[in-house]
Amino acid sequence: MALVQNTGKGMVDGRDRERIANYTKFWDKDISKEDSTHTENRVESYTDVVNGYYDGATELYEYGWADSFHFCRFYPGEAFAAALARHEHYLAAQMRLRPGMRVLDVGCGVGGPARAIARFADVEIVGLNNNEFQVQRARRYTKRAGLEGKVTFVRGDFMKLEEQFGKNYFDAVYAIEATCHAPTWEGVYGEIFKVLKPGGVFGVYEWCMTDNWDASDPAHAALQHEIELGNGIPEMRSLASVGAALETVGFDVEHTEDLAERDDAVLWYYPLEGDVRKAQTFWDYLTVARISPLGKFLTHNVVWVMELLRLLPKGTHDVGEALRLAAGALVRGGQLKIFTPMYLVISRKPKEG
Repeated sequence: MALVQNTGKGMVDGRDRERIANYTKFWDKDISKEDSTHTENRVESYTDVVNGYYDGATELYEYGWADSFHFCRFYPGEAFAAALARHEHYLAAQMRLRPGMRVLDVGCGVGGPARAIARFADVEIVGLNNNEFQVQRARRYTKRAGLEGKVTFVRGDFMKLEEQFGKNYFDAVYAIEATCHAPTWEGVYGEIFKVLKPGGVFGVYEWCMTDNWDASDPAHAALQHEIELGNGIPEMRSLASVGAALETVGFDVEHTEDLAERDDAVLWYYPLEGDVRKAQTFWDYLTVARISPLGKFLTHNVVWVMELLRLLPKGTHDVGEALRLAAGALVRGGQLKIFTPMYLVISRKPKEG
């Protein structure tokens, strides 16, 4: 786990330390005290919410997961890294990406999917991220992979894409578990629509509460709250509202599918359960072990000590605790089938758009 020393000078290494420390203040940990004011505040301050979360969580993600910050389906015996790549390749295939296309990755993380898709489809990708810390890491990893000529990264707000790129700039746009951080889907989808060329395709894996979710059910509401707090999401929304938002801004929806509904022998959330007996390959034991009860206990205490010694920014421990809360909530959401991280939607901007 490559942790960076805190020199106490603010934006050292691209992280805003005050934002990390204040991240959990956007929620009331007592769900009974949460009200619309909290949600409105998170939506209004979505940039600080998302950046505070990823400033603190990025290295924990890389340590416990990979450089592709998303879920995926698994086949029996399939290695974790192979399944992640297949999930990315599947999206590229569904979008029919072709060599030479100019493609935007909205909310690119540290660039794992962008590098995989650039290799797979031979396209040129611009990764957009509002988090400077992640942009720096994405550039470093991409240089190490020898892909600087195919994949570049810019810092920017996905609610202001037209301002940054202009109209009709990209042949295709995709987002993998990123636009759930937007204050509204109409807002971010509308910006994507503007920067796509007429006839261009938009593919997304969206985080949603499914049709089985009942907002009036206290247990469902509590789980939704934990998912939001643990994953830096201003407000979780329903699966049905994805297509509605896309059509509202002008897209033609061509294909939808909740991949979590497929009858898989190995469920998408198995690594989060932390049961090493379920690891698919020998090397996957390491991934699952880090998320096991013992692994989380050790990480929790190591992060606490490092923060105490000022080797990590203040608030990193709280973000780590939010991640631990999120893991349990996501597993329960998957088991109850009220949450999905892989609602696939392929839509297209009309040629006359």
